[in-house]
Amino acid sequence: GRAYPGGADAFVAAMNRKAVELGMWSTRFVDPTGLSSENVSTAQDLVKMVKGAFQYPLIREFTTAPAHEVETAAGRPMQFRNSNGLVKNPAWEIGLSKTGYISEAGRCLVMQAKIAARPVVIVLLDSWGKNTRMGDANRIKKWLESHIGRKPVG
Repeated sequence: GRAYPGGADAFVAAMNRKAVELGMWSTRFVDPTGLSSENVSTAQDLVKMVKGAFQYPLIREFTTAPAHEVETAAGRPMQFRNSNGLVKNPAWEIGLSKTGYISEAGRCLVMQAKIAARPVVIVLLDSWGKNTRMGDANRIKKWLESHIGRKPVG
């Protein structure tokens, strides 16, 4: 947001315009970091955001890499590690991933993955424990794999 033409305010305005373009009618951004409790959305809107972000190869690449190193302005390397440990798990085919935490929203995860050969968007909000969202994602994956393709009884 700081480097965006016009600064952070212009960046937030562009974020809100993009949200409207994506049909995210219940979403409002007030800062570019995602750390303000005044940023609001819904699980349904976050699905729309994940689907929109999935259209950008660079977003897919950086959000699914286990780590990425950049060089600072001073020429020193800085390492970033993905907080979604599932990106390192070969049992997962993750196309896009974003974790988040603020006290008001709890621990959250949005993710696009292929499960049982189908693209699925998972939105987990307010997970209670540090690793609960990863465990919940694994349980969702296991349930979907055991139920997709099964015919309904009756």
